[in-house]
Amino acid sequence: MIDNKLIELVGITKRYNGSTVIDDLNLYIRENEFLTLLGPSGCGKTTTLRIIGGFESPDEGKVLFGGKDITKLPPNERQLNTVFQKYALFTHMTIAENIAFGLKIKKKSKQYIKDKIKYALKLVNLDGYENRMPDSLSGGQQQRIAIARAIVNEPKVLLLDEPLGALDLKLRQDMQYELIRLKNELGITFVYVTHDQEEALTMSDTIMVMNQGYIQQIGSPEDIYNEPENAFVADFIGESNILSATMVKDRLVNILGVNFTCVDEGFGQNTPVDVVIRPEDIDLVDPEDGVLTGHVTSLIFKGVHYEMEVMAGGFEWLVHSTDMAPVGSKVGIRVDPFDIQIMHKPESEDEAVSAKGPEAW
Repeated sequence: MIDNKLIELVGITKRYNGSTVIDDLNLYIRENEFLTLLGPSGCGKTTTLRIIGGFESPDEGKVLFGGKDITKLPPNERQLNTVFQKYALFTHMTIAENIAFGLKIKKKSKQYIKDKIKYALKLVNLDGYENRMPDSLSGGQQQRIAIARAIVNEPKVLLLDEPLGALDLKLRQDMQYELIRLKNELGITFVYVTHDQEEALTMSDTIMVMNQGYIQQIGSPEDIYNEPENAFVADFIGESNILSATMVKDRLVNILGVNFTCVDEGFGQNTPVDVVIRPEDIDLVDPEDGVLTGHVTSLIFKGVHYEMEVMAGGFEWLVHSTDMAPVGSKVGIRVDPFDIQIMHKPESEDEAVSAKGPEAW
């Protein structure tokens, strides 16, 4: 279903000093969707967000909002608000004055502003903070105020540029759930930028993985994690064992000289491919029961599971398991056919970088 498209980026290209940061990017964002732009530093995700927000202008292409071309509209004339990593609260103003700032510019009535401040503070669980000063708040509380200031303007879209990056781990996790709750209660579209894979997997309806200005893959968190389309996505989203292999025929792949049964079809016969196997999908069994045999070279206790490295077939396998095998022990490796992900092997480095997800997303 694509009839609820709210934002469309059509053929967006952006260059800085002759260097292309985004190259012919096409994307649509649905109404009420939580879309996360995910990728390493310099991949173009923040530039994409700034183009949506009107803080940057594309060199080519256009931005549509509800079917209307807004490419040349300034940020204050777009139906959206932005929350940055640096919350940019006015330190000389109370919390109420910070939240009311945009509403006063719009010349809203005093009663309207008062009601909106109360509503926004309740929404971010900071009732009674109207007369506090920003420097008396924790980082998480300041972040909530920045969000409250954005949502009182009733934007159709909330843009968030790594807003949790300055918070400690526990507070960041708490705020992830707060943002999900806010999105569900407000019914607005969230476009979120992060380089944190766990953050993206936790909060998103849809994830767009970027690398060097190109879309690598777009899909649900489950699709991105379980069905990566290329080695970059597999390596960037979670931990992975990525190996070169040969697709012998449908449902049979040769990895490290040993045939493994898989479920993939349509790759041809004796075709070079890349294979992804997640560490948690590897079963360590008795040596005689394994498809490959090897020995444990490293063991770390991670709390929820043990992280082990197993040298087998000349490859150092990363294994996550709730069962521990001591260093030096001989083990067998077995993988369920459904847990072997086959990917096309790019023919060149350029092809690997410019790999794109579904067209016209």
